[in-house]
Amino acid sequence: MIAIRKYRERLGMTQAALAEKCGVVKTAVSMWETGDRKPDIIMLKKLSGILGCTTDELLAPIGEETAYPGKEETA
Repeated sequence: MIAIRKYRERLGMTQAALAEKCGVVKTAVSMWETGDRKPDIIMLKKLSGILGCTTDELLAPIGEETAYPGKEETA
């Protein structure tokens, strides 16, 4: 599952705001977050930049986002 929602909420961003930054409709963000659809590789890269995380973190199962060597979660 893609952890877009976690990183979006961490920034206090709404789905509409993220959609605007990505150049998509709010429904697309909602579908990414529910797993009904997945962003393509180009959008995944864009999302990681907007959300301040890596593509690996977005693709990691929830709870395993920091399971990468040398990566520490910041609160």
